[in-house]
Amino acid sequence: MDSFEFNKIAAAVLVTILLVIGIKEVAHVIFHVEKPKQSAYKIEGVETKANTGSVTLKKEVQLSPITPMLASASIDAGKNKFKKCAACHSAVKGGPNKIGPALWNIVNTRSASQADYKYSSALKAHGKDWTFEELNKFLIKPTKYIKGTKMAFAGLRKDSDRANVIAYLNSISDNPAPLK
Repeated sequence: MDSFEFNKIAAAVLVTILLVIGIKEVAHVIFHVEKPKQSAYKIEGVETKANTGSVTLKKEVQLSPITPMLASASIDAGKNKFKKCAACHSAVKGGPNKIGPALWNIVNTRSASQADYKYSSALKAHGKDWTFEELNKFLIKPTKYIKGTKMAFAGLRKDSDRANVIAYLNSISDNPAPLK
């Protein structure tokens, strides 16, 4: 291959690159689209600052009280939703601890109270009972509610899903608490 052939190939590549870039720039001039001032999609729990465009999380998403929702919660739907949790937790009486502790009789017991499971120091320090409201706050986003917990679960965003799972967790007990 002589130098003339190489020059033709190099010229063809350069002309193609310049043509693509040129067409793109001309298209931007002809079809200029202004960015909307307000986003069309609202994401719950996120605020954007108008002049900087930076995004900040709101301190706390408002939770609805879970107790009224438990009256219409479905244990069967909760059992079905619990399948996500079953990879790490067992739900049978005397069941083994897996990656997470067994959850039999978890409602109204002290957090980090099973002697045969090694909890994170954050969960040990939490020191509250797993009431319906505590479970509701925890299940929406565990790592956000108890910073430093080992539970790497994204959470349940829907109130109805959390109510169903809590009703199911309440049902897996020798003495379930009244749902009120």
